[in-house]
Amino acid sequence: MFPVTKNLVYLNHAAVAPLCLPAAQAMERLTRDALDWGSFHYGQWLDCYDGLRRGTARLINGTPEEIALVKNTSEGIATVAMGLDWRPGDRIVAFAEEFPANQYPWQRLESKGVKVDWLPATAPLDRIEQAAIGARLLSISFVQFLTGYMADVVGIGEICQRHGVTYFVDAIQGLGAFPIDVRAAHIDALAADGHKWLLGPEGCGILYISRELQERVEPVEFGWTNVASHNDYASRDMTLRPDAGRYECGTLNTVGCFGLRAAIDFLLEAGVENIAPVVRGLAGQIVEGVRKKGYEVLGEPNAGIVSFRKAGVDSAALCASLRERSIITAPRAGWVRASPHFYITPEEIAKMLELLP
Repeated sequence: MFPVTKNLVYLNHAAVAPLCLPAAQAMERLTRDALDWGSFHYGQWLDCYDGLRRGTARLINGTPEEIALVKNTSEGIATVAMGLDWRPGDRIVAFAEEFPANQYPWQRLESKGVKVDWLPATAPLDRIEQAAIGARLLSISFVQFLTGYMADVVGIGEICQRHGVTYFVDAIQGLGAFPIDVRAAHIDALAADGHKWLLGPEGCGILYISRELQERVEPVEFGWTNVASHNDYASRDMTLRPDAGRYECGTLNTVGCFGLRAAIDFLLEAGVENIAPVVRGLAGQIVEGVRKKGYEVLGEPNAGIVSFRKAGVDSAALCASLRERSIITAPRAGWVRASPHFYITPEEIAKMLELLP
């Protein structure tokens, strides 16, 4: 299922993951069909969109009507950030170690008089609860992109529910490798792209937005497919679609949808509940191994991402040296970041550790 293993030890799933074989094959079938038949089988394209919504809903315990197909995580976040009716004095709780995609949209709202309270990602629940009182929205990453810290999404969700705070989760780091249940965690909206832990293509992502929140988030991007009558080209009725499809502006990334649907179906078959302990175990092996070699580990990673460094060792040069030996990591902010998925073996981790100076 992972031909990349013939060429590389791939420890960079927190950046861009290799495609799993089912995703690549699904996209190849679609491109061949479009080459030979154009849009003759368009009905199969529509089935794919619906199948991707169903698969995503199964993955996060939502419903297909709560899933919009978007270009990427950033578009999903921006849909919520720009679609709410913000007022001067509104307050957002966010977290300081975020990737820019989950920082800039909220920070930009400050020009409208919205205040953003920045907490550390590892803030205890009592501090988060104190900040959430009176806030309108809280946004956090499922897993932090550099530290590998997995948030207590259920505990934070209970806080948001108690205080009537809209709860947004950027799930691109972790979705596909670790279970997340939007119902159990009281999550109002969640976004993720397919090209990391979901093992799918770039440029195709999902936005979960609850039924209740759909009534409060206006579509900002507006095109012909946002409306309920989009299949009737003679209609000019601008009534919105009755589900999360109201946030889909125009033609979808069809080849990407074929790939992402196949990737999610593959992960569902494998069972994310089976994948999670394997990923966590491989990350733990890296933590233990690098510490034995005198490396500092960033924070206390508890998911699939481990960042480490050592005095006197240039992290970027070390990543380049590993790359020359067909081991793929990433230099990030002066750290070496390793992020294995479940198909990586302990022996491959040991190979990487052995090469560290």
